[in-house]
Amino acid sequence: MIGWMRMIGVLLCVALVTLVLVPLQMLAMKTGWFEENLFRGLWHRLNVKAMGFRVHVTGTMSRNRPLLIASNHISWTDIEILAALFDISFIAKSELAGWPVIGRLSRLQRPVYVERDNRRKSGDQANQIASRLSEDRPMVLFPEGSTGDGNRLLPFKSTLFGAAAKTIAGGVGAVYIQPLAIAYTRIHGVPMGRRHRVLGAWIGDQELVPHLAGLLREGAIDVELHFGEPLEFSAGTDRKEMARHVERLVRGMMRKALADPRLSPAKNRLFFATERG
Repeated sequence: MIGWMRMIGVLLCVALVTLVLVPLQMLAMKTGWFEENLFRGLWHRLNVKAMGFRVHVTGTMSRNRPLLIASNHISWTDIEILAALFDISFIAKSELAGWPVIGRLSRLQRPVYVERDNRRKSGDQANQIASRLSEDRPMVLFPEGSTGDGNRLLPFKSTLFGAAAKTIAGGVGAVYIQPLAIAYTRIHGVPMGRRHRVLGAWIGDQELVPHLAGLLREGAIDVELHFGEPLEFSAGTDRKEMARHVERLVRGMMRKALADPRLSPAKNRLFFATERG
């Protein structure tokens, strides 16, 4: 009963925040009267807080530009959490654009939509990403091409790493690629085991509504973000070798986070908090 009451409360909070902030964000994007991330970032932060996530950040996002962040992918909540903390754009699958409500909201993040299984368009898609990277706004790439179960990393696909080469061809000396590992580690302060980590994961073709209901009924989930050192992608860098190297780094950081999850202070049990170290 408490879980259902909590879920209803979260949905009401998110709906209210959306009704107030999304029109302001659309106005900012259309007129330029406000800095775009003012309302967009606030919207994500309030959503993350309402859902009860506690976020621990190890390392920092690089100040080098152009910057491509290569991360593992576990759920749609990865995007909410990252956008709550950083002014970034995402490389998203094209199907997202057509989803009711979510597709419309996703466009407020100015993503680059890609068809991952369409090799004929891979060159054009890499060009779009390269163009966005040239604007000096960090882009987040999920090289697995799908979501994992939170326990293991799927193989990284190298195709979209080609955007770095395209950016260099446009006259940029180097592109920086920064590994990022996301790990859902605790629930109500208790370390998650392999069986429980799937609670935070939205896997493959899993239906969204049952997943969302289960997630919101529980709440109080600890999430760790681990930033690695940025790697320089310059003329002559092999994108396939870079993809394999970044995959190894992300896997190592993810395993470390799952083996030794950080613990939030008791006072932050139900609230959004960040810890850097």
